[in-house]
Amino acid sequence: MDKNNLIGIIALIAVCISLLLAVFLLTVKSKNRLGNTLLAGFIILNAIDLSGWFTGGFLSSHLNLYIFRNSLFYLINPLFYLYALAICFSDFKLKPKHLLHAIPFLAYNAAMLLGFYWVDEQAKQSFLESFSQNSFPLYENILSHLLFIFYITGIFLTLQKYRKIYLENYADSTTITYQWLFQLTVVDTVVHSIVMVKDFLGFTQQTDIFNGAQIIVGINAVIILCWFVLKALYNPDLFRGVDSRIQPVVNWVSEQAAETVSERPARSAKTREIQNLRDFMQAHEPYLDSTLTVQRLANQMKVPARDLSILINHHLDQHFFDFVNEYRIQKAMKILKDPAQKEMTVLEILYEVGFNSKSSFNTAFKKYTDLTPTQYKNT
Repeated sequence: MDKNNLIGIIALIAVCISLLLAVFLLTVKSKNRLGNTLLAGFIILNAIDLSGWFTGGFLSSHLNLYIFRNSLFYLINPLFYLYALAICFSDFKLKPKHLLHAIPFLAYNAAMLLGFYWVDEQAKQSFLESFSQNSFPLYENILSHLLFIFYITGIFLTLQKYRKIYLENYADSTTITYQWLFQLTVVDTVVHSIVMVKDFLGFTQQTDIFNGAQIIVGINAVIILCWFVLKALYNPDLFRGVDSRIQPVVNWVSEQAAETVSERPARSAKTREIQNLRDFMQAHEPYLDSTLTVQRLANQMKVPARDLSILINHHLDQHFFDFVNEYRIQKAMKILKDPAQKEMTVLEILYEVGFNSKSSFNTAFKKYTDLTPTQYKNT
């Protein structure tokens, strides 16, 4: 089979899967409707990009469509970035300022409006021949890859902020939002790196290597899209965002330090607050609630959530989930050593003390005791 035909078949399969997944995301019932819509848009634009491998004949006779299709690339990375914001922050909404991300796309089409879209076919052919014979394609590739690096860096910084806020305010550290988006971003980075190599090979005489790289990119696209489908089907509503208005504790600490007048009374007050917190945890066992957050604990203690977060994350120097899991593990250790409860399984115990997954329980238990729950039970 001719390599070009093989590439076209692979691309067609990838595009079909993409469109099916996009339809699913646009129609499935979900709390994160905006996130699903942005992801669907990202997938559709990638499908349009892949379609170039089997629509070349059609596009060669519709040059305006060919150029417009190429310009859609400038919307792919912004959509992925906005998708990351939408699933990380539950209060995220599209605003007029987000239209700034469309500037490269609009600038590209504005430049083509008079120089390409509105000229006759002969002038269009001359433009494309002139364009391909100079260094513009290389510069365009470099610009597109720089834009990718800019946006992927923004996504990783968003993930860093999300994870910090989540660990400081939630008791369950196994956030699937972070895991999913981190995996997706890493995969996207790896695939784009392959695409980058493939694109620059296109400017050399290594035709066979270039065609081989095209096949690899196409196969990767199919595999990744199948992974998307499985994730979406098994977890149609798997995301849990945080409020973007919540600041990392380090910001609050700086503000509080500026407000503090006398250090000695402040230290004495903090000691009492810490002791009150520990007494409350022992007496009321709020950690048994697997969905416990700083806000919920603050409501139960009738104290400001911001002050409680600073107390735990800064003055006790523990993330909130570490602080809560410490009490959960201590409770689990008592149950494991209690002869009256020796019939309880590890799975029953982890749910009893507030965990909601075996992996997170085992990780926390070993972190606290250097032993697995089974090893601790048998010692």
